[in-house]
Amino acid sequence: MIFVLGSINLDMIATGQRLPKPGETVSATQFTSSAGGKGANQALAAARAGASVKMIGAVGSDNFVKKALKDLRAANIDLTCVRAVPGPTGIAIILVDERGENVIVIVAGANGEVSEKDALTAVKKMSKDDILVMVQEVPAKTLRAALLAAKTKGIMTLLNIAPVSPQTRDLAVLADVVIANETEFYALSDHDPDKLDMEQVAAGWARENNKILIITLGKKGAIGFTPTTQFKVNALDIVPIDTVGAGDTFCGYLAAGLAQGYSLEKALQSATIAGSLACLSPGAQPAIPFANDVLGALNS
Repeated sequence: MIFVLGSINLDMIATGQRLPKPGETVSATQFTSSAGGKGANQALAAARAGASVKMIGAVGSDNFVKKALKDLRAANIDLTCVRAVPGPTGIAIILVDERGENVIVIVAGANGEVSEKDALTAVKKMSKDDILVMVQEVPAKTLRAALLAAKTKGIMTLLNIAPVSPQTRDLAVLADVVIANETEFYALSDHDPDKLDMEQVAAGWARENNKILIITLGKKGAIGFTPTTQFKVNALDIVPIDTVGAGDTFCGYLAAGLAQGYSLEKALQSATIAGSLACLSPGAQPAIPFANDVLGALNS
């Protein structure tokens, strides 16, 4: 089973011709709201990829809870480790331009209440065959507790280092698999992309820390680094409608592939195709493809 420790949000999405500059007001052409949160998105992606999934997180006491959990319930994701706490459910305010690029502001809400106790309780329920997936939209101390507890049980851990925080470097070296986009990897490794070759630095980071490092490259695909090897997979050639949730889809499908016994390269290929397909529909969770869609794209 895949356990996902992370955020549960309601996304509020405004789409317009372009993103505003600082101090500027622009008109939107469309507004939607849907379930989101990087943790919930990744849990749903893993479930749609065919994995059994348990979500670990928190929601508030407001009217957003039902909608925030709707798609997770529909996917039969185990929500027994999702706590209800007083106050607001997490919110993401998302602006999307006509090219599909986006900017996002997160209001943590209940996600900030996900505790070390929540993490330890969940890890106690895990076996060595399970996989623990984490995102940084819950407190760093909670992630650290989960990573250390999982390590003592020999459980594979995947850490998506979005959004980057001051604790990212310390947390990353505790995980087995680290997933980052290019910008996040620059922050993790503290190197100047204009002066140093990213692939060389990434290969060195994976080797020196004895980790698997995955860097997503958007339309260019993704690169996987192990302590001894590296390989690249290509994304689909598409015109994106909305890139919101594409990275989360990638992470969920990667975890599902590993849980299903795929090689790292095959899991990476499946995840990259799934991330591409997620860009063809608006929103985060509504756009996550199903396993048959990904298989069809892989075989075409």
